[in-house]
Amino acid sequence: MALLQRGFMFVIAAGAMAVPTLIPQSQAPPVGEKAKASVLEPSHVSPYSTDQVEYYLTEEQMDYVRPGLNVTFVGAPANFAPGQKPTVEFKLTDNLGGPLDRLGIDTPGAISVRCIAASWDATTGYYTDLLQPANGNPGADRTGTLTQTGPGQYKYTFAGALNDFDTSKPATIMLSARRSTTDIVGKDYWVNAYKDFLPTTGAGATTYNITTNAACLNCHDSLSFVGTGNWPHGGNYRDVKTCMMCHNPNNMASASLAEFNGQHFWHLIHSGQSADVGPITYPQDIRNCDTCHDAKAAGGGSWYSKPSRAACTGCHTNVDFATGTNHGPENLPQADDSKCASCHAPQGDVEFDASIKGAHTVPYRSTQLKGLKAEIVSVTSVGAGKKPVVTFKISDSTGALDPKPFGSNLNVLMGGPTTDYAIDPIRQRADGATFNGTLCTYTFTTAMPDNASGTWTFSIEARRTVALKNADGTTQNFTEGAMNPVFYASADGNSVVARRTVVDMAACNKCHGRLALHGGQRLNTQECVMCHNPNADDHPYRKPVDNPPESISFQRMIHRIHTGEELHNDFTIIGFNGSVNNYNEVTFPGDRRNCAVCHGTPRTPTYNLQGSEGLLNVKTMRDYVPEVGPGTAACLGCHDGRDQAAHAYLMTAPFGEACATCHGANSDLSPAKVHAK
Repeated sequence: MALLQRGFMFVIAAGAMAVPTLIPQSQAPPVGEKAKASVLEPSHVSPYSTDQVEYYLTEEQMDYVRPGLNVTFVGAPANFAPGQKPTVEFKLTDNLGGPLDRLGIDTPGAISVRCIAASWDATTGYYTDLLQPANGNPGADRTGTLTQTGPGQYKYTFAGALNDFDTSKPATIMLSARRSTTDIVGKDYWVNAYKDFLPTTGAGATTYNITTNAACLNCHDSLSFVGTGNWPHGGNYRDVKTCMMCHNPNNMASASLAEFNGQHFWHLIHSGQSADVGPITYPQDIRNCDTCHDAKAAGGGSWYSKPSRAACTGCHTNVDFATGTNHGPENLPQADDSKCASCHAPQGDVEFDASIKGAHTVPYRSTQLKGLKAEIVSVTSVGAGKKPVVTFKISDSTGALDPKPFGSNLNVLMGGPTTDYAIDPIRQRADGATFNGTLCTYTFTTAMPDNASGTWTFSIEARRTVALKNADGTTQNFTEGAMNPVFYASADGNSVVARRTVVDMAACNKCHGRLALHGGQRLNTQECVMCHNPNADDHPYRKPVDNPPESISFQRMIHRIHTGEELHNDFTIIGFNGSVNNYNEVTFPGDRRNCAVCHGTPRTPTYNLQGSEGLLNVKTMRDYVPEVGPGTAACLGCHDGRDQAAHAYLMTAPFGEACATCHGANSDLSPAKVHAK
């Protein structure tokens, strides 16, 4: 169906894709004609990447804003002793090292500060917040006295006195600073800085080392959640070390605070069972403990070396250690943590036993698997009306495998062209392939279409059921799937052109661990798009009474899934055997403007809404418009509201989209710029 042209109106939907407000004209320096619209000149060299709002400031604006916020401590804290009000001296600088005025007068953006003081016990691996009032929440000191001691240099004296503590143990002062520049550059700057020291001498010391922000940032591109919620603590605390200065067993010992002990609370959140946070959709196997517990950190092994009731009940909420309910087949009560390691050693001799590592063995990491592998060696007889011949190899650590035992779990498929897949791939069972002891040869029984042209893609789906042995002698079945190989061949004698890579599987698996779909046999996005093409929908499984069908084209579907609970409209896909898959409650763990998390850098041509020649329109029968252009489909995947759909509809002609006119790669409203943070 041809797209309709609703008039040549250059309309930008208000608020649909708006870039944050830059410097108000009353404050900004004069901006020359060349810098109008804040588009960088080619000669402008920026230290920022294209996904940061600073990249799009002109040189004059950059000189005025002086972006960034950094904290450097000067010397050791003074008066850091029980009953005393400590003093800490520090410098505030921008990203080029220039001093910043905390009042926002000499440099734009007022800066607020707050401090947390805590004592560190290396034996237990826990902090104790030193400002916690009796029977109250631990917290920060934010009403102390600030005095300026030099350009950008300040001294902060706590308003509250420190609790009693052992001064021979290391301590930490965390200074959280916020530079309020949203009205100037479109965002605020935040930093959590630390001073680790020995109170008795002021010398440096080693403290928290259990995990790192890097582990958290595999899924969370920021720990602040600003923009998607009002916790934690208004966005002031952005580092896991800060969190543990308060969320520890020492400060969360009372019954009313026990849930917020980090040992328990972080597990409770990620298992989706926290009443305070609400349900979440954790994107991978919860037993993947080293996803969060960074093995590279000095204390990264604490999850298996120091078992505790608090940590275990974060995920195993049905266990009651006081009564013993569900604590093993014997329902053993456990009054404290002293005997946990007696039964739960760090690692046993076999998988799936009572040891910590054994009990958290993720099946796809089991050493019992032999590593199923599929390879395409060659494809011949490729062309319009021909029946391709695929030579391939199925193997594992024991060597080459006969295809016959795989039965219907071994398939070869072909689809094309790679400019944009237009049809469901031709998929055929390949267990009947000839086998010479090393290689398999299969000839498609269905010929390629008579109009086949360009480059075509060939792939393999191979899986098998493996009975993994448990420590108690029982078994559990696991579907082992081979990574789908992708092989490109020309159907018309022209050069082979591989399908564009929009998302690499490694990007998916940073958050998902191992994304294996449709029975564990599809593990490669470059194969997924063969089925999830612009013409594909769920009509094979949707009942006629529930029509129209829902599009499953990847550029729309994946954006809608990850938008989840922020969607305006229902997004439900009917799957195999009539399964109902609703995605409106998916909770995305980061800022969706950070497109590079999935798409990587540099940006793909599709992301920049240019180079779309040859791409197909997407059928969207359940949307406001029954068919949209390829760029529109991607944008409306997240921006699914009526206003955005109307804007895209108005900017579409029968012969194509006008998206790149305003949203081209070098425009002021390019996707990179409007999504910049």
